[in-house]
Amino acid sequence: MDGRILLVDLYADEPSRRRHAARDLAAHPQAAAALCERLGIEPAASVRSAILTSLIALRSEAAVSGLLPYLGGEDVALRNAVIEALRQMPDALQPHIRSLLENEDSDVRIFAVNVLAAMAHAEAPRWLEAVLLADPHVNVCAAAVEGLAEVGDAASRRSLTALPTRFPGDPFIAFAVQAALQRIGCA
Repeated sequence: MDGRILLVDLYADEPSRRRHAARDLAAHPQAAAALCERLGIEPAASVRSAILTSLIALRSEAAVSGLLPYLGGEDVALRNAVIEALRQMPDALQPHIRSLLENEDSDVRIFAVNVLAAMAHAEAPRWLEAVLLADPHVNVCAAAVEGLAEVGDAASRRSLTALPTRFPGDPFIAFAVQAALQRIGCA
């Protein structure tokens, strides 16, 4: 179907028309920005799901760029859905990793760490290790420790063992590091 008609249908009154348009726009890479824009105002869960499915299918820079602002939003369901979608687009997300991990909002950095810990990318452990070595917020580092417990390897040992010295008064960090080291077989 013509992409222009689908874009019009994306704003139709009937949720079924919006859902079908969102689904069919997966064949139109130029529609990523419009899909992302609609995602933020779409009230129907089934249409949101179709939008996210299409954006995942596109796996484009435009899709990722359009989804990233939702990481800092107040809509928890939308934010969680976006995190799940981003996890499935590791290559398109890669150019944004540094800016996400340097975001001024610690919550956004935590969400970024959660995405990294769950996505299939060879560099995910190294990115999480960098968080342990540099992030000033204890909760961001704790999330990175949890992530490394899942995707870390022997090379993660150095950054994990260094973390408790950055937060010496935090017994949870020491405990979490020990648990992560045991989980990846480095204890």
